[in-house]
Amino acid sequence: MPASHQLVDPVLEWFAEHARPLPWRRPGTSAWAVLVSEVMLQQTPVSRVLPAYRAWLDRWPEPADLAADQPGEAVRLWDRLGYPRRALRLHACATAITAQHGGRVPDELAALLALPGVGAYTARAVLAFAFGRRAAVVDVNVRRVVARAVAGQGQPGPPATARDLAAMERLLPADEETAARFSAAVMELGALVCTAGQPACTGCPVRTRCAWRLAGYPPYQGPVVRPQRYAGTDRQVRGLLMAVLRAASGPVGQHSLDLAWPDAGQRQRAQDSLIADGLIDPLPDGRFALPSRA
Repeated sequence: MPASHQLVDPVLEWFAEHARPLPWRRPGTSAWAVLVSEVMLQQTPVSRVLPAYRAWLDRWPEPADLAADQPGEAVRLWDRLGYPRRALRLHACATAITAQHGGRVPDELAALLALPGVGAYTARAVLAFAFGRRAAVVDVNVRRVVARAVAGQGQPGPPATARDLAAMERLLPADEETAARFSAAVMELGALVCTAGQPACTGCPVRTRCAWRLAGYPPYQGPVVRPQRYAGTDRQVRGLLMAVLRAASGPVGQHSLDLAWPDAGQRQRAQDSLIADGLIDPLPDGRFALPSRA
């Protein structure tokens, strides 16, 4: 048996005992609910996603429910989850699922990838976690586990989709349901144990087989991705402008937006980018609103 395949059983055993009871993992969870969770979890911690996920599915339990509502309502309920274009993409995705698939999330990779805003990661995650398929699912946590346990590197370095998918594909068991569970287990291991800053190696189920540990924890020498700052950036200003619109019961005037940030040039730049992204509708009377179909 290849050394990489020796990871499967201990990781699955660890997952059976330590997996968090997250709502999108419950038996019977719909494919739509899994899709919503995956979009929300992109670049966002679980603790922030949980209340937003529950509120979203309480209001729009099926794709058709969201498709029948205004896209601006999706942006409003998204609140401060970050990267609000994800809300618009979910609305467009729900509209396509309703119109093209009878309101049911498709269970084929090509059909998932054809949905608005669904990329390689999300499509494969839905296949694995909603439909129990054998699909390589790779996020930052998975990349870190594979880099350490298999490649013997302290960090995975910048992402490379084809390389990362191939690395995970080599680890997947042949059985579809086992492979899907293993994908979730590796992701959980990276989130809880094999963390970026201070990995809890003593509690790791593959510590006796981890290539990085066996090599003596050599320092990572490759290229790194620097974390982006937030305070004072256009992204922060965009968030403040969106907060004004979400809090309002209707359209707002320019003066209300001007109060959100003192730097007029940066504020206007952020406002223009929100309009270009379809997150703000400029109205004929000079006011601004959350997006509508019209």
